[in-house]
Amino acid sequence: MRKIHAVISGISGYVPSHVMTNEEISRMVDTSDEWIMTRIGIKERRILKKEEGSGVSYMAIKAIEDLIKKINFDPKEVEAVIFATSTPDYIMPNVAAMTAYKAGMTNAFCFDLSAACSGFIYALEVANAYIVSGKYKKVMVLAGDVLSVITNYTDRNTCPIFGDGCGAALLEATEEEIGIMDSIMRTDGNSLPHLHMIGGGSVNPASFETVEKNQHTIWQDGKVVFKHAVSSMSDTCMELMERNGLTREDVKWVAPHQANLRIIDAVANRMGVSPDKVMINIEKYGNTSAGTIPICLWDYESQLNKGDNIILTAFGAGFTWGATYLKWGYDPK
Repeated sequence: MRKIHAVISGISGYVPSHVMTNEEISRMVDTSDEWIMTRIGIKERRILKKEEGSGVSYMAIKAIEDLIKKINFDPKEVEAVIFATSTPDYIMPNVAAMTAYKAGMTNAFCFDLSAACSGFIYALEVANAYIVSGKYKKVMVLAGDVLSVITNYTDRNTCPIFGDGCGAALLEATEEEIGIMDSIMRTDGNSLPHLHMIGGGSVNPASFETVEKNQHTIWQDGKVVFKHAVSSMSDTCMELMERNGLTREDVKWVAPHQANLRIIDAVANRMGVSPDKVMINIEKYGNTSAGTIPICLWDYESQLNKGDNIILTAFGAGFTWGATYLKWGYDPK
């Protein structure tokens, strides 16, 4: 009996129509286009406005609708929906269930997954396990965030970084030697002081005090996060390549989390991968947390060919990080 693999059979994404430029950011805080481009590498980011839609489920539905048009699958055949997000529509019910219902995936087992910026690769890990075990044949992975609702637009160190967006990937079972080949996932739960949003949980439930202290927005120690992100992502990628016998020449693409252009460049340099093999779209969309990697794959889909060796890697709050090795499942449509 041949081994079952989980392959991405279709990828899509959605980003809001409103473009927030660096010039607009510079009217909120003491910064400039030059400073943001030099330090972060972001030219603009997309922001979900109420007049367009509300909640991360709105963006997910748009991505799913586009995916159905592209590959024409029956939503009722999807057996599980995993939604990686840090900004669900509500604390409860879970946004995966709400999105599945609205998209017609009414036979699916649904749940949310919280791993911040590593959410997509963590969700792929779970989806892969379901598929290779034979439990399910079709799993929808959704990953994205509306970070604008938890961004402090008075903090010049964080507000230029974040944008809104969501990706959708359909994974299916196959006996071909394509799809997810291997992965390494890691966590360091001792990171709370360095990257957090501490308001709104069961320790600090919402109150006048938590709102006044801006505890419902993202805060990070940039230097600490930068150092950990570079070493963790690059080391995990190299470990994954070594145990699968992959050389730099064998890797067609690296799809890193779009956190910061300097982090992306440092990871690629440590891996010894040439810049033309690295997927980058941070200048257009900023950091959309769990959404960055699927949105990159969506952006680069026309350049991907069946069998391409691709390394996905991410680092996020938790700290969570990891790398996934996959062989792309189809040629450009």
